[in-house]
Amino acid sequence: MGLGKATRVMNLITKSGKEYICLMEVHCEFSEDKLREVSKQFVGTIYQKPPVRSSVKRRVRKREIYSLDLLEISGRRVLMRISSEPGTYMRKICHDMGILLGCGAHMRELRRTKSGIFKEDTLVTLQQVSEALYLYNNCREEDELRRILIPMEYAFCGIPKIIVDDETVNSLAYGSPLMAPGIVAFQPFKKGDVVALITWKGEGIALGKALLDSKSLGRKGEVVKTDRVLIEKDVYPRTWKK
Repeated sequence: MGLGKATRVMNLITKSGKEYICLMEVHCEFSEDKLREVSKQFVGTIYQKPPVRSSVKRRVRKREIYSLDLLEISGRRVLMRISSEPGTYMRKICHDMGILLGCGAHMRELRRTKSGIFKEDTLVTLQQVSEALYLYNNCREEDELRRILIPMEYAFCGIPKIIVDDETVNSLAYGSPLMAPGIVAFQPFKKGDVVALITWKGEGIALGKALLDSKSLGRKGEVVKTDRVLIEKDVYPRTWKK
């Protein structure tokens, strides 16, 4: 969940890799060897058509499955851990595995355990958020709320970052593109990459799209076209003339 301007970085999380714990039920008896053989076919690039009940257009598309581990087998039920590209349907994987097993299968339960850098065991539940807010509103105790709230810059993990000098920050806050002279340091990036612009202190300034490769970075010209501004205007001094 994002608060305030942090909502503008949530797409970095929703579009990052996912990990699930999935419980599949097979419609007939099967051998463990056959199941392991079938499961290996679903690691790597697969072709998948979204199920009938889905929020996207039903057309075949490619998705990447990073790993598929069989955690436990009990009768016809199989517990799996699946790591995949976003937009992959776990219930369709269960369905397709059932077809290859020769009798069909369906997904009984699903839990997402990871989204990008955020893991299930490092986050909190909505109940904990509610309790922390109650303590703050009624007892003025803010320790739990401070423990729960984390900087939006955490979402920048996994994408290239560019450090900008202080004199350039305010122009970016007004939506100007990042010019080469304003760059202090950077991580390698390619043309078209989503990059995060940050200050010396690590504060998020904006998200933008790289207009060139970092290898061809010169001393002049536009480098990043700003897309989503994250910092307030005039927090840093204005250095341009009217």
